Amino acid sequence: MKNHNLQTLITTAMLAAVAGVLMSLEFSVPMMPPFYKVDFSDVPTVVALFLMGPVSAAWVEAIKIIIKLITVGTNTMYVGELANLLGIALFVMPLWLIYQKMGRNRSAVLVSLSSSVLIRTTFSCFCNACITLPLYAKAMGVSVNAVVTMVASINPAITNLTTFIVMATIPFNLIKLSLNFFVGYLLYCRLKAVYPAVRTA
Repeated sequence: MKNHNLQTLITTAMLAAVAGVLMSLEFSVPMMPPFYKVDFSDVPTVVALFLMGPVSAAWVEAIKIIIKLITVGTNTMYVGELANLLGIALFVMPLWLIYQKMGRNRSAVLVSLSSSVLIRTTFSCFCNACITLPLYAKAMGVSVNAVVTMVASINPAITNLTTFIVMATIPFNLIKLSLNFFVGYLLYCRLKAVYPAVRTA
């Protein structure tokens, strides 16, 4: 049991370190706001969740944010990091609950990941409209409409907050989450056979 706990601790720390590095390696998406950037830092969290459970996954999510803030700081005036912290519970717990209820098999992984895309995208719409976008505007010293206007120069179809959510928030989250979950699923399928002692499912 002690060896298992130590192995879980070490693996969690390694995945958190990798997630912190991946979070710093972000890139922009065409026709998206400059503060919407894709990275693959959710991949280690997906692996941690299905190999070791929700506690390890939550630690990976929290530690990666701390690592990024220490190493490269923030380019969203801490609003993006706040959104990530708010989304940890909605990221980890629905995935784990669906995975458990469906029997902890490969089909359960796919269904839970697909459900998480919908849950997190819905949360992002609410979070952006009511929390993070107003905070981002306040941090910049401008109004929400001014932020929307700034985005409109990149995508003319965006004219107000509603079109911002529909044309930016939803497609961005679908792209980012789908990429992360696809890669995370592939790695999990490989690692569960390589590290059976770590696997809790």
